[in-house]
Amino acid sequence: MLLPAPYGTGLERPMDASQVSARAVAKVVLVAVGVIAALYFSYLIRTVIGLVLIAAFFAIAIAPAVNWLDNRKVPRWAAILLVYLAIAGGIFGIGLLIVPPLVTGVETLSGNLDNYAEDLRNNATFRKYDDQYHITEKLKEQANQLPSKLGDAAGTLRDVTVGVFSRLVQLFSILVITFFLVKDGNRLLEFFYRQLPEVRARRFRKIAGDISDAISGYVFGNFVISVLAGLVTYITLRILGVPFALPLAILFGFFDLIPLVGATLGGIIVGIVVAFAADFPIGLIVWVAVLILYQQVENNLVQPFVYGKAVQLHPLIVIIAILIGAALLGVLGALIAIPAAAAVQAVVRDYWRFRHPEDAPPPKSGDSPAEAPAEAG
Repeated sequence: MLLPAPYGTGLERPMDASQVSARAVAKVVLVAVGVIAALYFSYLIRTVIGLVLIAAFFAIAIAPAVNWLDNRKVPRWAAILLVYLAIAGGIFGIGLLIVPPLVTGVETLSGNLDNYAEDLRNNATFRKYDDQYHITEKLKEQANQLPSKLGDAAGTLRDVTVGVFSRLVQLFSILVITFFLVKDGNRLLEFFYRQLPEVRARRFRKIAGDISDAISGYVFGNFVISVLAGLVTYITLRILGVPFALPLAILFGFFDLIPLVGATLGGIIVGIVVAFAADFPIGLIVWVAVLILYQQVENNLVQPFVYGKAVQLHPLIVIIAILIGAALLGVLGALIAIPAAAAVQAVVRDYWRFRHPEDAPPPKSGDSPAEAPAEAG
């Protein structure tokens, strides 16, 4: 009869089922506790995580401008400060162009709305509906309340532009983090890549490049498209003879930054002014026609040309991303939702290439073999 081997002979006694089960349960419990602890810690420092993510997005967005200055022998730290000053000067200049004329325009509109309403009643069609629904009477009531609502409008504009950084400490923290990310980001990434195996390092470099291209391409493209939208608006309003064409054009360009609904909201605001300040209904019809035509040209010609291959997302993904971003961070979330979704898409695309190398597109001519999908191993 074979006896169990004594301890110390080099042969291990097999564990019974109860021991294996207990060890597996203990491992699962420890992993679950660790995950819960990590999630709870992330919740406690969620504000810091948000600031770092915003700073990272901002750093990637301004990196092309900093690199352009750096390539022209400007010290990198000075290039970053110059970009900061340019952005601050742009915001201050836009404020000077919009706020004073907007205040004056609202006061003028409030004082002359009775005359505008009488001009509208000269139109037989409008007079028919006005007699039935008392439109001019309601407009006069709202006009009398416009000056008192200037404070609310200014507060809304502040919330849209800088309200998310309501605390000076947070704004300063973001600028400082962004400064160091732009200044030393490449060295930090290279140090991180050196800690990885060669194949994985190539994959991470590819992902980082795709994310950088998506964010910088989207920011630059959105800025160019908004400038174009403001220019089209300015020319149209000048042709129609609408007063304060410049601040209205800047306001429309600002709204055009917001994906999907921004141009529509801006168009409605400008359309209300056009209805009163231009020849009704001809002016309003012209503005609506220009708005619809411009949106079609922007969506089908300008956006694909400006964004190029940096941002290629299905419309359904865009809508879902904007809804999620707006629910989490409001207007700021809607603005960064598309590049964030493009970044996630870059990660998913890399995972797909890694798991299915046979379905990956062949490397382009001129690309190094390192850019080809790595074999799953």
